[in-house]
Amino acid sequence: MDMQGDWTSIARRMWLWPVAILLGFPIGGLVADLVVDGVDSVGVALAGGLIAGAIIGAAEWFALRQWVSWLWIPATSAGMALGLAAGAALVNYGTDRGDVVLIGAVTGVGVGVAQALVLARRRFPGVFWWAVANPPAWALGWLVTSYVITTNVDERFPNFGASGALVYGLLTWLLLAVLFRVAAPEVRDRAAR
Repeated sequence: MDMQGDWTSIARRMWLWPVAILLGFPIGGLVADLVVDGVDSVGVALAGGLIAGAIIGAAEWFALRQWVSWLWIPATSAGMALGLAAGAALVNYGTDRGDVVLIGAVTGVGVGVAQALVLARRRFPGVFWWAVANPPAWALGWLVTSYVITTNVDERFPNFGASGALVYGLLTWLLLAVLFRVAAPEVRDRAAR
């Protein structure tokens, strides 16, 4: 199979990824917000990140389950909790556009590194790029949300909403397809089953 055909085949099989992102982020953020009622302290950020991260991680894992282990869920939850707590504290729980973009970038570091470790366990080459791409993708998700769904920002949701999720989902879908395309043959063979 040629490289282009291989990439497009994997991208087509991953069609559920952007759908999972589009559902997981708003639902995760809403459920977490209902429980913690706005990220305004370290403890609340940790709890909100754990809750939203578990829901987001479960939705993402469902879309990627033929490629990644169930460890994706706790990794996403823990990464989001730590990243959100650090990012929100860094900006003193501010909600200006620059604040939420920075919170997104720091949260993306936590999530990206934790998820890259799960990918590395399956010997995916290039997992470094997953860790590197997540901070700007999370920041961009918050930037888009700050223009479209300002209530998420004002209410201090733990993550961006559907508009940012759409952008994040499409960008990361392409990156995942490339990562899985260049995966070792045994990883591709497992995914094909």
